[in-house]
Amino acid sequence: MRALSTENLGDAMRSTRTGEYDVYIAPAHVSASALAHGYELVGATQGLQPYVFVTRAGIQAVGGLKDRTLYLSQQDSMASYIAKGMLNEAGLSLKTFKQVMYRKTTGAGLFAVGVGSVDATVAPEAEAAQWLAANPGKGLVILKSQPVPLGMSVLVKKTMPEPMKSRVIAWFSSNEAVMPGIGRVANRHEPAPYKYVASLGHFTPAQLPGAKRVTATEVQQLIAQGAQMIDVRSEKEYNEGHIQGARLVPYGEKSLKDIAFDAKADSFAGVDKLDKSKPVIFACNGAECWKSYKASRAAVERGFTQVYWFRGGLPEWRAQGLPVDGKAPTNNAKL
Repeated sequence: MRALSTENLGDAMRSTRTGEYDVYIAPAHVSASALAHGYELVGATQGLQPYVFVTRAGIQAVGGLKDRTLYLSQQDSMASYIAKGMLNEAGLSLKTFKQVMYRKTTGAGLFAVGVGSVDATVAPEAEAAQWLAANPGKGLVILKSQPVPLGMSVLVKKTMPEPMKSRVIAWFSSNEAVMPGIGRVANRHEPAPYKYVASLGHFTPAQLPGAKRVTATEVQQLIAQGAQMIDVRSEKEYNEGHIQGARLVPYGEKSLKDIAFDAKADSFAGVDKLDKSKPVIFACNGAECWKSYKASRAAVERGFTQVYWFRGGLPEWRAQGLPVDGKAPTNNAKL
């Protein structure tokens, strides 16, 4: 068994949907995705705590965020993930802001709010409360999430051979399992907080004007009727497993995962090689993956009249037991 460490949490979340690894030691948003795709929770290194949206003095409601500057830790971090969810719940988008600055730590965001170099940031409630107490009158909490698991959570694949799974769980649950820089897996959370985190991650909207959202069963019927089945993920993902009969037309995504994304930042030249006279279905890695949503919008904007968006993507297809081409997932561990 090999171990892999990564700071690319977007790729880590993607891998939970394809079942690439046996063990995850990951933040709550990656863990929530793993729980929804065949993994079970061992425990977490920290307890539950809300995240809060902190604004500088003078901004007292979400309506005052328009054309302001927002500080977030890296784009695929837990804090950024929760921030997008809180904004969505408030009916807002990252495009509400004039500028979104992505840096490394939440603490620096609070400092930036205090000195007036940014207008808002997101931080764990206790961290924000400590800062607000030390800086009276410099900030205000205007949004608050539900309590979510902080630190790192440990999960194992349900299909791991039972003797090995039992040993892995026993080790992580023991007093000996102290991971440098991470700590002990001393907290046993219920699934509900992770389900809440997962709900924040379903950023793709429920509908897409000009396209029809379809289920796995409907996709199967459309393919049988001659529709073009297009997989817009990377070549690596496609080779690891794809809907039987799907054609690879990658969507090069650099824009934000947001309804108001900038399509000019992305690349999708392959759409112009598709047959506009035939129905076309776009799919990727499920509700948390934006590539098929963006590809469907691109097709609609280019004049395709029979566009189908398979929001559930490969995970829904697999869950229905429908045929998949490509390699079987490998058994490794991801840290």
